[in-house]
Amino acid sequence: MRFYQGIHRFYCGIDLHGRTMHVCIVDQAGEVVADRNSAANPEAFLKLIGPFRDGIVVGAECMFAWYWLADCCAEEGIAFVLGHALYMRLIHSAKAKNDRIDAGKIARLLRGGNFPPAYAYPEGMRETRDLLRRRMYLVHERTALVTHVQIVNTQYNLSPLGKNLGEAQQLPRGKIAKRFAHASVQRNVATDLELIEHLDRLLDELERYLVQTAKVDDAVTYARLQTVPGIGKVLGLVLLYEMHAHARFATVGQFLSYARLVRCAHESAGKKVGTGGKKIGNPYLKWAFAEAVCHFVRANERAKKWKQRYAQQHGKGKALGVLAARLARAVYHMLRKGEAFDEARFWHNAAGSGKKAALAGRDVGA
Repeated sequence: MRFYQGIHRFYCGIDLHGRTMHVCIVDQAGEVVADRNSAANPEAFLKLIGPFRDGIVVGAECMFAWYWLADCCAEEGIAFVLGHALYMRLIHSAKAKNDRIDAGKIARLLRGGNFPPAYAYPEGMRETRDLLRRRMYLVHERTALVTHVQIVNTQYNLSPLGKNLGEAQQLPRGKIAKRFAHASVQRNVATDLELIEHLDRLLDELERYLVQTAKVDDAVTYARLQTVPGIGKVLGLVLLYEMHAHARFATVGQFLSYARLVRCAHESAGKKVGTGGKKIGNPYLKWAFAEAVCHFVRANERAKKWKQRYAQQHGKGKALGVLAARLARAVYHMLRKGEAFDEARFWHNAAGSGKKAALAGRDVGA
């Protein structure tokens, strides 16, 4: 865990909501100089902090409505720190809790150097990242619809449908609903199929737009990511926009921790008492590397043999987890050096203990 250590004349804590916010400003001595509720908009915010703007830092907890506040501070040249919601236990665990108390605690956490920062993704690529996440939601919805059609098909004991709802005889989707005798079942299946067709068109358009946008935002990095075996068009998009800038990770251990590919050890009195932080980090990066390593093993004979050999001692899940962490380590270093993926170097570096490679980032917090 890291803390914001900046020194300023004034520390502004904001308990932010969708339409309102409570603002508390304290000086270096800890005296409250402003404490009031306000509408959540740039005009009201700038007017409220106006008398204290010289040398102020603004802190707010990470919640769904922080975008406009971060963008406003960036445009006005005001220091802004986004608080990590899962680390701010002082607010969540308080006996008494309201907007005024929360804002005051945020300001005092900033002043005392105990404010745990999260990454405030800047304007520009952030909007495309959110669209990419929305695409993933639509893919899950499409998968649920396909699954429902297959379940209905099984309920009536009809011949199996393929993953793409096509039989060996290449049955058109338009005729799938007619397989069922009852009109209500036909309408049920036809509704799912119509939604699937619409989502197919929508997802195709989204992917074309996202690829074109990625080539504008950072074509070099996007192309470099796709040199990694197992990383294609979609996974390259996820890695590009979820990482944003590899330079924000000082070490490879920090990147592996952020991607949820290593576990942080908990120790007390010199003894290990377990691990933690499974939900701290970026779940989209973890998913992307998990998918990439599956494709990597499927298409690479050397990776397949390594996984089989390692799985004999540690299990299949552990083998894939170690290989995913190793692949993420390679991605970090290739982006840092500005090079394409080198498979020979990857396997040369992987010659050591898999356990050491997987645990190298354990001592680094998210």
